[in-house]
Amino acid sequence: MPQPVKPARPSRPAKKESPEGSESTGTRRAAAQRLTMRRKLAAAAMELFATKGYEATTVDEIAAAAGVARRTFFRHFRSKEEAIFPDHDDTLVRAAGVLDAAPPQENPLDTVCRGIKEVMRMYAASPAVSVERYRLTREVPALREREIASVARYERLFTRYLLGHFDEGAHHVGDDDPLLAEVAASAVVTAHNHVLRRWLRGGGEGDVEAQLDHAFAIVRDTFGSGIGAGRTTSAGTPASGPAATARTAGAEGEVLVTVARTDAPLDEVMRAIEKALKKKN
Repeated sequence: MPQPVKPARPSRPAKKESPEGSESTGTRRAAAQRLTMRRKLAAAAMELFATKGYEATTVDEIAAAAGVARRTFFRHFRSKEEAIFPDHDDTLVRAAGVLDAAPPQENPLDTVCRGIKEVMRMYAASPAVSVERYRLTREVPALREREIASVARYERLFTRYLLGHFDEGAHHVGDDDPLLAEVAASAVVTAHNHVLRRWLRGGGEGDVEAQLDHAFAIVRDTFGSGIGAGRTTSAGTPASGPAATARTAGAEGEVLVTVARTDAPLDEVMRAIEKALKKKN
């Protein structure tokens, strides 16, 4: 007797595979939307600070001027003083990306110089906005403190990077405090800030990146090749070129710390360091 034939189950439609890169595309789109909103809030905050004054401006007024709710403001910024620096978080990520993608043969100090150029490009992308923001930070202590905190984040990023690429063995303060990486990172950040302030005081005119390259050349000439010690290849051997030569020089030398006024011209600071080095030798 023939067995009854069971009806075949309807086949389930195959799941469509998400197109390659769709997730990253969505992430980039969300990041772009986030940055657009942050810049919109920042523009509203700057306009109100300029017309009403910083102290008289409230978060509710900033949100209303940007056409969003108060809760939207706090999704993007923790305070009103943070609102006029909308790009620092994204710029910090880009600077870190430059460090992560650095070729093994590159001098670590040169890598850091390339990384901080992302900060300068952020300012140079909107000169008028950057000049107005600079004016506000000079007038409002709370904004100045926020700017200093932002600069410190870059300096910590570069110091951590250089700690992994410099030979700190001969450069300790006390028993175990590495100094060379912090001195080098501070020198690069100081050179950048000096050029940036001069450019902003001049109304955002001129080729600021060329000026920055000149300042970095002064830093490298002053500190010498010893500042680039310690980078190794993936095999664990010193990289070829100046970085390998610098490693020996850095391990045998000493670190000199110089104190200078924050408003001193960069050339003057570098001449003071050169003079002290000559005396040491």
